[in-house]
Amino acid sequence: MGRPTDTRDRILATARELFLEKGVRDTSLQHIADRLGITKPALYYHFSSRDDLLRTIVTPMFEELEAFLAEQAGATAEELLGAYFDLAWRRRDTLVMILSDLSVLHELDLIARMLAFREGLTTILMGGAPELGARIRATVAVGGLSDTVVMFPREPYEQVRQAAVAAAIMALRG
Repeated sequence: MGRPTDTRDRILATARELFLEKGVRDTSLQHIADRLGITKPALYYHFSSRDDLLRTIVTPMFEELEAFLAEQAGATAEELLGAYFDLAWRRRDTLVMILSDLSVLHELDLIARMLAFREGLTTILMGGAPELGARIRATVAVGGLSDTVVMFPREPYEQVRQAAVAAAIMALRG
């Protein structure tokens, strides 16, 4: 028999797969157990609920986003947007899962964290210019970059990154 962490990792991988295939709302613990060929009680040994399982998948992305913001002092807009693109690209499956069913953020009480991250990132990009136009351009730059990662996941990374970061810079400059 495999180690508990092996089973836990298999559960997480299968849950990610099913959440992306069927959507979060339409994936039950029974679906996950069936795909793995284990019993539902075996899932409960590792995760107390579907929300616990989902939180285990989603929370690391939020922790990484928050750490990312803390590390950005002194970065140029292009460096910041490029680094954010890289982070979003690495986490694109989680982003797709969330964007496919935004109620995930509500169910897991993560809306405030997502908004705080977006506000922090746009504030850095505004460079201390609080006027409405600068706030809108920064919001478009960040949102467009995130959307690009989600919309073009099968395209060549370098091409998508180059075009997305360039477009985000143009949005910032207006």
